[in-house]
Amino acid sequence: MRRRDFLTGVSATGLLAACGSKAAPPLPPGILTGANDVLGHRLRKPDFPAPTETRRTTVAIVGGGIGGLSAAWKLARSGCNDFLLLEMDAEAGGNSRAGKNEVSAHPLGAHYLPLPPREARATRQLLAELGVLRGDPDAAHPTYDEKYLCHAPQERLYTNGYWQEGLWPTLGVPQSERAQYVRFQEFIAELRQKRDGAGRRAFALPLALSSRDPKRLALDRITMRDWLLQEGYTAPGLHWLVDYACRDDYGTSAAQTSAWAGLHYFACRDGEGQVLTAPEGNAWLAHGLARATTGRVQSNALVFRVEQGRKETVCDVYLAAENRSIRIICRELIWAAPLFLIPHVFAAPRPEWLAAIKGAEYAPWIVANLTLSSAPQTRAGQPLAWDNVLHDSAALGYVVATHQQLRYAPGPTVITWYRALHEESPSHQRQRGASLRELLWGRDAWAAEVLADLSAPHPEIRELTKRIDIHRHAHAMIRPLPGRLWSGTRSSFESGRPGIQFAHADVSGLSLFEEANFRGVLAAERTLARLGVSYASSL
Repeated sequence: MRRRDFLTGVSATGLLAACGSKAAPPLPPGILTGANDVLGHRLRKPDFPAPTETRRTTVAIVGGGIGGLSAAWKLARSGCNDFLLLEMDAEAGGNSRAGKNEVSAHPLGAHYLPLPPREARATRQLLAELGVLRGDPDAAHPTYDEKYLCHAPQERLYTNGYWQEGLWPTLGVPQSERAQYVRFQEFIAELRQKRDGAGRRAFALPLALSSRDPKRLALDRITMRDWLLQEGYTAPGLHWLVDYACRDDYGTSAAQTSAWAGLHYFACRDGEGQVLTAPEGNAWLAHGLARATTGRVQSNALVFRVEQGRKETVCDVYLAAENRSIRIICRELIWAAPLFLIPHVFAAPRPEWLAAIKGAEYAPWIVANLTLSSAPQTRAGQPLAWDNVLHDSAALGYVVATHQQLRYAPGPTVITWYRALHEESPSHQRQRGASLRELLWGRDAWAAEVLADLSAPHPEIRELTKRIDIHRHAHAMIRPLPGRLWSGTRSSFESGRPGIQFAHADVSGLSLFEEANFRGVLAAERTLARLGVSYASSL
């Protein structure tokens, strides 16, 4: 789809009401927020003041998303407290940050964590430390605090004018197509049980623990859509669900997603289907990790130059709030910021790093939080599910912030609407001279789009909505395009080098909480080993 067609089509939905006989009511108030892209874009034409102060630390962590916070968490747990975390935004947390108003806390990005499999040991240890996982973190099926287990009803789908339970389209679907559903589900169940000669799962989480069976790795060379067709899966409902899954976890359609990544979505966990969530989304996890960083975070800090010497690494940092620069000298550096920043920051980026970054693409996202005077209703009066998905929508539906309160009585609520801009990649826009800012629009345009999208299942949505706040993620997650996961391009970042370790989910190629947590803990453990600090591995 061409960018002009996409923008025109989406904009039109928000303008249709204005073309009728009655003027559309004014949009509800709200604000536009997002990562500090103005500060970040200064890296393109660096004009920062020279450093006026020098500080020393044993370990510098660049980036305060889940990868950076996980590295800090592991360092602190192991008794290594001489570290400094440098975060460009005013608050750490990355895609797991949250907002709050008089009605409820609400997510600004990631909003749930599926129950982690046994391989995700670091994530399970974190959950145990936070008191959410009960008992042995290495148990096959540990118990979890019911406060965080998503309450029923968990998910529903709006299709053909009605709501149905679950996300597999069933209304009006013939038996022949449902038979394909069953065949696909049975295939996935078999994949979950498969182990190679080394005892590794076909699709593990974290990805690094997956089987290296060449037959499996070859799936990375084709798209998920092509794999479905090759295997004889033609049912429209199955194609829709797989496409939805790819957009939901990767910000990329099934026609763009590596088949290995697409199957990983379905086969990497144990199939229980339960998720952990809270009104603030995954911010409770970020806050839990951040306890280890108290007094060791420099926020509003943009690292604009990194130069590694024989024994130390120098990081020049612009402190935006103070309009001055400082120099950080460290023995060990953990890079937990997105990998695409490396060519703009490192004084002498290694050729293999540049080769690995070349061709990488990132999915932009829009997240809208709507404050409602009361919950929207349905024809049959069913209660809202936590996750509410619209079949005929380019968006991903919405979650209900107050769902975990078990409050079904009338009253205000907040719903969080998600949209991955999967139609066109940022690299294609740049080739035509268009900026990502143009694609991400302004607050009013997205507010109109959100209301138009939700008006199909909820005609009363505009009257209920008292406020719409829009949060933009310009580079939310790396896209697992064919060839990006198992072609060897990630190996230089996976192995790191003496004095520098990489801790962002970009290193895995999948933007998942467990992957960022794994990469952060792995980088910390390697750093601890170099420093001669003893530790018990969390991996």
